[in-house]
Amino acid sequence: MKILIFVTALTVSLLSLACSGGTTTPAANTATANKAPANSTTANNAAAPAKADEIPASVKAALPGAQTFTAMHKELTDAQIASIEKDTGGKVTEKDHHSYPGFSTASGTKTQIGSVTIVKAAGKEIIVIYENKEGSPSIKEIKAEGVPAGFLSQFAGKGHDDDLLLGADIKANGAKDDLAKAITDAVRIDVLSMQALYGKAHAH
Repeated sequence: MKILIFVTALTVSLLSLACSGGTTTPAANTATANKAPANSTTANNAAAPAKADEIPASVKAALPGAQTFTAMHKELTDAQIASIEKDTGGKVTEKDHHSYPGFSTASGTKTQIGSVTIVKAAGKEIIVIYENKEGSPSIKEIKAEGVPAGFLSQFAGKGHDDDLLLGADIKANGAKDDLAKAITDAVRIDVLSMQALYGKAHAH
């Protein structure tokens, strides 16, 4: 009887040892474990940096006193576009509005001295230079090659509160009527866009 009990106990021990020895724990997948989440800081830092916007030569020439410029891209909301189109009777063709604030460091501190936009009208590039007037963008000067200075000079000092209408506060003054209208309409839309994006809110 003692021999039978001993053999039985030995058999159970051997079976237990065989079962434990045959079970292995799978190795961790180190490639998966070490992979950074798709939108983690590590993953984002590994992405290529965004290419800096190039400042057009015409913008630099418009503000010769600026040592540095910033390219600003801001989208107009649907409500802002609807308001601008209602006020002007024109069509906003681009939701993404571009402007180029210029800064001077001549005094030892970085100071904004103006902002420039580029408007296309009647196949011409219109350079609009803005300054800040009581918290709102105001036209300081407009430049356009081949357009009479007597026509362009009328825009100086005007902002979103002005009519900016050909035949009202703007005259052709030597420019062909169709060219004068195209430029006036385009500048008016740009002025209202600048006010909507950067101007100080105020009641009329």
